[in-house]
Amino acid sequence: MRAVLFTEFGKAPALAEVPMPACPPRGAVIRVRATGVCRSDWHAWMGHDESVALPHVPGHEFAGEIAELGREVPEDAGWSVGDRVTAPFICACGRCDECLSGNEQVCDAQSQPGFTHWGSFAEYVVIDEAALNLIRLPEGLGFVEAASLGCRFATAYRAIVSRSRLAPGEQIAVHGCGGVGLSAIMIAVAAGVKVYGVDVSDAALEAAAKLGAVPVRGGEGAADRILEASDGGVDVSVDAFGSSETALASARSLKKRGRHVQVGLMFGDSALAAMPMDAVIAGELEILGSHGMAAHEYPSMLGAVASGDFRPIELVGRRITLDQVPEALAAMGTAGGSGSGMTVVEL
Repeated sequence: MRAVLFTEFGKAPALAEVPMPACPPRGAVIRVRATGVCRSDWHAWMGHDESVALPHVPGHEFAGEIAELGREVPEDAGWSVGDRVTAPFICACGRCDECLSGNEQVCDAQSQPGFTHWGSFAEYVVIDEAALNLIRLPEGLGFVEAASLGCRFATAYRAIVSRSRLAPGEQIAVHGCGGVGLSAIMIAVAAGVKVYGVDVSDAALEAAAKLGAVPVRGGEGAADRILEASDGGVDVSVDAFGSSETALASARSLKKRGRHVQVGLMFGDSALAAMPMDAVIAGELEILGSHGMAAHEYPSMLGAVASGDFRPIELVGRRITLDQVPEALAAMGTAGGSGSGMTVVEL
């Protein structure tokens, strides 16, 4: 099959012919029809994730059709070859304590396409524990739109709806208006609250404004601008980018008893980012992490998409082919280089 392969971290990937993946006994092989290009894929390529082994095929936001089912996938799971599916980027084991408590998104034995094994920048990708992790696509939901729900929209959905506990009448700031951030803005705007979109890119700020957010210039002084615009601070602030600067600005944007939600991945020095712990104590602030979304939580999100409450297809900024992925991946590491909105590969 064709796949985007890299053999050294940070070295330009290339389109290559690689062997077809073997189907796990309890898993499935998916024919990829669309897959998103995400900053997390850039982190994998740069060697920031210890689970990635070389050589490697990245990619983790995908939608497609079942090409093969493992021999141990139970018949009563209801899956057949040809079914249109997607899957969370965190594939759970279904047997650990976290899975048994319903928290598959932090499974102790999770697998992640594009990280723990080869991913979806390829014609086929493997999914473990098919009965647990496969998600059926509703009729009328196209592959590109389904891929755009992948890591970024689903992660934003859970971060806003479940983790932040956003309530009517509250205000929220979203720091970083890329794929995750614009998804968070779309979800928060649909909830009817005041939303501030923060970024250093003019294109990103314009995209945030089109979705209904108040654009706020990021960088130095961003927190002060949020405090002034919101008359003393927001109730919820989300770092959707993932850096020491955006995390700190997010926490400093909060009013007393506010909630900071960390969604953007933090690696290297940023993993130990400074936090204003004096304000956390004095203002009883909450610092919350949000890591993907379990498969069993997808139906409510898919229902909202089907009803028209959310239109994630509007967040797709560019559609490319598989041979354009190396250039798009490299652009993820440059300021504004990936453009506004999501980039989705059509196969």
